[in-house]
Amino acid sequence: MNFKLYILFLFTTTLFAQKVSTSIDHPKKKIGAEFQLTLKTSVRKNDKVIFPKAKNFGPLEVIESYPVDSIKTNDRVDLVKKYGLTQFDSGTYVIPRMLVLINGKPEYSDSIKVEVNDVKVDTLRQKMYDIKNIIPVATESPWGFYLLLLLGALGLGGLGYWLYKKYMPQKREEETITYKTPIEKATSLLQQLERKELIQRGEVKSYYSELTQIARNYIEEEIQIPAMESTTSELIVALRTVARQKKLKLTNETLENLEKVLQKADLVKFAKEKPLDFEIEEDKKRITSTIVTIHKALPEEVEDTDALEAWNAQQQEALRLLQLKKAKQKKRITQIRLVFAVLVLALSTLVYAKGFDYVKDAIFGNEAKALLEGEWILSDYGNPSITIETPEVLQRIDATKNVPKETYAILKEMQMFEFGDLNHALYIAVSTKKFKETTDINFDTVLEGFTKNWEQKGAQNILFKQETYNTTKGVSGVKAFGTMTVLNKENNSSQKMYYELLLFKQDGGLQQIMVAHREGDAFGKKILERVINSVELKISQQ
Repeated sequence: MNFKLYILFLFTTTLFAQKVSTSIDHPKKKIGAEFQLTLKTSVRKNDKVIFPKAKNFGPLEVIESYPVDSIKTNDRVDLVKKYGLTQFDSGTYVIPRMLVLINGKPEYSDSIKVEVNDVKVDTLRQKMYDIKNIIPVATESPWGFYLLLLLGALGLGGLGYWLYKKYMPQKREEETITYKTPIEKATSLLQQLERKELIQRGEVKSYYSELTQIARNYIEEEIQIPAMESTTSELIVALRTVARQKKLKLTNETLENLEKVLQKADLVKFAKEKPLDFEIEEDKKRITSTIVTIHKALPEEVEDTDALEAWNAQQQEALRLLQLKKAKQKKRITQIRLVFAVLVLALSTLVYAKGFDYVKDAIFGNEAKALLEGEWILSDYGNPSITIETPEVLQRIDATKNVPKETYAILKEMQMFEFGDLNHALYIAVSTKKFKETTDINFDTVLEGFTKNWEQKGAQNILFKQETYNTTKGVSGVKAFGTMTVLNKENNSSQKMYYELLLFKQDGGLQQIMVAHREGDAFGKKILERVINSVELKISQQ
């Protein structure tokens, strides 16, 4: 029984000795900050351990792969492998399980959830300023508007065509063409490069850039060395090392030819060297020959079922799909931005040509504009009648409810008609009063009464001027005009109103006409002028 327990204990110890522990320095960091992932395993001195070598762990990019650190304790060794990971999009991500081979047997780490946060901007200490008033812009002639619109359309058309030629063909080709082998891909890309005729168009720098990129990409995919990230000298050294380790038949001449082309490309890109036509042709032949030579030097068929390479390939495919998704999202965002830019340009052009108020009224509507452009009505109101033209028929209201008892007692007759109120875009009021006995009407007292009535309705800061006013038929009266701030108690808002008030006294009675509109409303101003200019009174026969 004790022997069985000892065997079970020994088996359990061996099993747990091969387990890979996982840790992260901090689960939450800002965009672009480095997460330090640590994989740790405890093995025997002679055990062989292979840690992951992928460029991406799930959605996180590996920016640094630190050397393995070892700690010896008796007959065992603790191996510690650290990785620097980062992500430039905010969100919550999961670092997947990592595959570690111990003596050829797969062991997996734990998955870890991390959070990438946006960089917060502190606006509390930033001074805040009021929004400046809109500055009126003088409108130009229609020809300037049409010319600007035409230039904007031509510019957008040219920009759209350039974007289409630059990005669309390349993206379509990448999405539809699938290459079975690296040599097939390299050969096809070399043929496509020749069809572009970059040399004929004088784009030598672009030609050498694409030529060397094809060669580097082939070497990286075929031999699995970081050719795209290496300098020319680093790449040649790596090729020599791999050729020696894998016993590839690569002659010094082949490597020297490749090095010459890469150095020539560096000079073209950075030193602006301009090689001759025969030199360009020779460099193309050297690249083609190098690719073919490397392909022939490799084994005909290498079936590698190593679990680590399969896992790396799986991670690369997941990364490719993620990048493809991001590319589609970026393309969609670019399209949205382009449409938004077109709308902004069109709106800006219209504002420049017609003015801000015109565009605002056209988009959001303007109550006063609709009234001004509608059908007007000419009617008589009160007794003695007041003839006036208005955009809407004035409605009769019962004004006696708001009249004090002492005032109502001396009134013989009172009629009042209104449209709108002081809390809206337009207010028109007409009223006539007759007194039971002859009364000396003082216009200053009447204006004081109006002021108190407006204050009861929520008006403040009432300003007015007074002057004599005569109708076209010679009826003399008083005109008061000015501004007031009207408070709306229902929604706790306020607006500034401009008003004009006409007062006349005939036949022992009082006739009043008032028109008010929002301060600065050009359409309201036109309505007021048209209404006031249309006022005419029926002359009393007494």
